[in-house]
Amino acid sequence: MTDQNEPEPGMPAAGRKPPPGDEEPTEVRPAPAAMDSRTVELDGPTRPLSVPRETPPVPSPDPVTPEQSAQPDPGETTRVLEPPVKAPEPDPEPAPVEERSEPVRQEAPPGARGLFQKRPSSAGALILVLLALFGFTLAVQLKSNDSDEGLAGARQEDLVRILSDLEARDSRLQSEISALETSQRQLTSGVAGRQAALAEAQKRSDELGLLAGTLAGRGPGLRIVIDGVKAGAILNTVQELRGAGGEVMQIAGAGGRPVRIVASSYFVDAEGGGIVADGQGLSGPYVLTVIGQPSVMQTALQIPGGVVASVNSDGGSVTLEQRTLVEVTAIRDAKTMQYARPAS
Repeated sequence: MTDQNEPEPGMPAAGRKPPPGDEEPTEVRPAPAAMDSRTVELDGPTRPLSVPRETPPVPSPDPVTPEQSAQPDPGETTRVLEPPVKAPEPDPEPAPVEERSEPVRQEAPPGARGLFQKRPSSAGALILVLLALFGFTLAVQLKSNDSDEGLAGARQEDLVRILSDLEARDSRLQSEISALETSQRQLTSGVAGRQAALAEAQKRSDELGLLAGTLAGRGPGLRIVIDGVKAGAILNTVQELRGAGGEVMQIAGAGGRPVRIVASSYFVDAEGGGIVADGQGLSGPYVLTVIGQPSVMQTALQIPGGVVASVNSDGGSVTLEQRTLVEVTAIRDAKTMQYARPAS
C-alpha cells in the first residue's frame, strides 16, 4: 500500500498536497543533495518583471521530510510543472520626434530700434524720386487734357473770341517790354539819361495816380449800362473788366455822382433797392465807364457763361458800347499810409 504522504514522481515538494490529519507537519529543511535538479531549476527565485502585474495569491509551500521528497508516489499521475508565463512586455515607446525650434527673436529696446533699422539705399531713393516725377507729370498731362476737351467742345465763334483776346494781351505785353527797354537805354546815357530819368519818374507818378484814383483819365474804352441787377453782378463785371485789361474805371447811378473804382472799392446791396459803392448809394440803371482796349473787354464780357449771359439769365439787361475816347472824371483823395513804408 502506497503511502499517501509520499510525493508524486517528478513533482516538487512545494507543489504537493498537505497530508490529512490534525497534526501539523514539522518544518524540516530538505537537504540540498536530495532535491531534484529540475525542481531547483524551476523553483528558483522569481525575477521581477519590468511592468508589475496583479497575480492571484500562491499558497505557501508545505514543509516535507527528506524521505517524502525522495520517494515518488506510483499511484498518482506525474505532473510536470510548466515554466512561469512571462507577462507581455509593453510595446516600446516611440522615440520622441525632435521638433525644430525656431530661433528666438530678441527685440531691441525702444530707444535703440532706430539704430538697427536698415537705411534706404541710394537706388531706392532714386526710384522714389522718379516715381514722384512720373506722378507729377501724369497729373499735369491729365489737367492739360481736361482743358483741351473744354476747348474742343466750344463753338467756333467762342474760339475766335478767345484767340483775339490772347493776341491783344500779347500785343500789349510786347509794347510794354519795348517801352521798358527804351527807358533802360535812355537811363544809361549821360545828360539824356538824367532827362529820361525825370521823364520816367513823372510817367510812373502819373500811372500810380491813375491807379490810386487821384488823377482823372482819358482814352479808348467801353461804356456799359446795366439794369435790374444786384451788387454781386456789378462786382463780377468789374473783375471781368480788370482781367481783360481795364485800367481806369468809374460807376455812376441814376442822377448820382460817379464813384471812382480802385483796388479797395466794394459793392453791397442797399436796403430798399439799389447798391452802395464805397459808402455812396446808387440806384439803377448803372453806368460803368472803363478805359482799355474796347474789343478785348467786350469779348471778355460776352463769352458763354460770362457777365452778359449771367445778367440776362437773372432777368437783367446789359448794353455795351465801344468808344475811341472815354473820360473818367471821378477822383479820390490821396490816402496817407499810416503803417506802410518803402522797403528801400
